[in-house]
Amino acid sequence: MMYQRLFVLGLLAATVVPAVAVAQTPDRAAPFDFRGRYLISVSDADMLASAYIDGSLGPREGRDALSVIPLGGHVRDLQAYETEASNSVAGPPVVLDTTPDGRYVFVVETFAQRPEGNWEDQTFADLQHGNRIKVFDLADPAQPTLVQTLTIAERPDSVSVNADGSLVAVAINPQGDGTETPLALIPFNNGRLGQPIYPPVSTLPREQRLIHAEWHPTQNVLALVNETAAEVSFVQVAPQSGSFELQPWGNTVKIEKAPYMARFTPDGRHVIVNNLFWGPDVEGTWSEAPRGSVVSIRLAAGTQADGSPRHALVSRAMTGVSPEGLAVSPNGQYVVTTNLERSYLPYGDERITWFASISLFTLEPQTGQLNHVADYPFDGILPEAAAFDASSQYLAVVNYDHFDDRVEGGSIDFWRIAADPLNPQPQLVPTRYSIPVTRGAHSMVLVP
Repeated sequence: MMYQRLFVLGLLAATVVPAVAVAQTPDRAAPFDFRGRYLISVSDADMLASAYIDGSLGPREGRDALSVIPLGGHVRDLQAYETEASNSVAGPPVVLDTTPDGRYVFVVETFAQRPEGNWEDQTFADLQHGNRIKVFDLADPAQPTLVQTLTIAERPDSVSVNADGSLVAVAINPQGDGTETPLALIPFNNGRLGQPIYPPVSTLPREQRLIHAEWHPTQNVLALVNETAAEVSFVQVAPQSGSFELQPWGNTVKIEKAPYMARFTPDGRHVIVNNLFWGPDVEGTWSEAPRGSVVSIRLAAGTQADGSPRHALVSRAMTGVSPEGLAVSPNGQYVVTTNLERSYLPYGDERITWFASISLFTLEPQTGQLNHVADYPFDGILPEAAAFDASSQYLAVVNYDHFDDRVEGGSIDFWRIAADPLNPQPQLVPTRYSIPVTRGAHSMVLVP
């Protein structure tokens, strides 16, 4: 018995030493230095993610919101400052953008906020098309302030600001006013939007959907993503007698089924596009879609017979299922897609995946070659957007909702890119850091 008591005391003594050592370093933590000035996201509080399948909007959690997260200090101390901003998740996750200096934020309203009433009787069909763009001033990022609301064509799908901040491009859904006016160009000067101009788009046939119009990082050139025809065309935007003329710039590039959005690489040499493989010929249109893809297009890879640039599709890689979100790192070396999988299905649907995922790719900046590193499943619902930090070593991901209904709201979750020093292949590592936002987070940008 005495031997046993001494043995136990010895074990207790052995356990005390590490406990004291931990107590002496309470701030010990893995490296985490998310760089930039702010993260900005929007949340659609009007519907549960499962409304895409069963139509039921479900109980409301607050009002549609713009969330601004000032960066600096440790991520565990960060918080979101919110103000109301009508927006909708029903479209690509590109419904907000900022001026290059980060002072002003633009949010387009694809669908208006749901009507008041008994939520049990409200369905997706009750949502009305939106027709507004709002401007918020971030002079004080802890107090985002609405400074202008402008009526535009019905059902805007995306918004993008050009390199000098003087011109805003908005893609218009053909199920709204987009059959006649697929693109709005809106001047922006001295903190105010001017009157929208709707130039003809010769590269887009009537009734085909311009789902995203994205500005080149240095030139007044737009990449126009045609969801219907699965192609990307390019136009130069030139002032013309108080209006704007769209001049085709090079050839149209055929890509893959159901493209969703485009992102240029920071040097402007390539444009990356995600493809969802949705459509009327897919079982459930989108609910049983196969794995998606991401492609790389090299701009001005050569010259055509008429002297215009020849753009070329140079690389493709497979993603997870329904890769709605797309981000390119500031150093041009990484690409991620955020994949819905089937996380948004109703809980009782046997097809549901109790996970979403992120696909990580390396990108060769000179050639545009994509290399699929891995897919990373995680516990989340409908993650439609991601943003790298300014160092390209950390990633923020929006989480629309949680599988645990006792947890209210959505969140911005943080990941790090890491590697074994003896094996430099990058890996994407989830962290425990997360910032609560209004339920329904779906679009996000970083102000570096």
